[in-house]
Amino acid sequence: MSRVQFIERDGRRVFAVIPIDLFERLSEALEDLEDAALYDAAKATDDGFRVPGEVVDAMFDEGAHPVKAWRDHRGLTQDSLAAAAGISKAYLCQIETGKRTGAVKTLRALARALEVPLDMLGR
Repeated sequence: MSRVQFIERDGRRVFAVIPIDLFERLSEALEDLEDAALYDAAKATDDGFRVPGEVVDAMFDEGAHPVKAWRDHRGLTQDSLAAAAGISKAYLCQIETGKRTGAVKTLRALARALEVPLDMLGR
């Protein structure tokens, strides 16, 4: 067993001096506990929704608007998505090219048609 030395001030222990190997083992154990706590917190708030790599690549590597990336991923045409969202194809094209941002009502309709949470369509 490692020897721990204590430093006292006014009769109270205020510091402990420990061998480095014990310190390193304790540090690793603490890091493992912190990692487990972060994992548990993330798992508790997980809604199960995942963004496919294809969508991420389209948005970040190719610079595609999220609506276009999701539309392509779902295999939809502009005509079919516009119809499903109740908007014109021209308006959808303007959103996808960044010429218009789209009203919240429109983005909600697009999110419903694409079966994604609304926050997935923001830039």
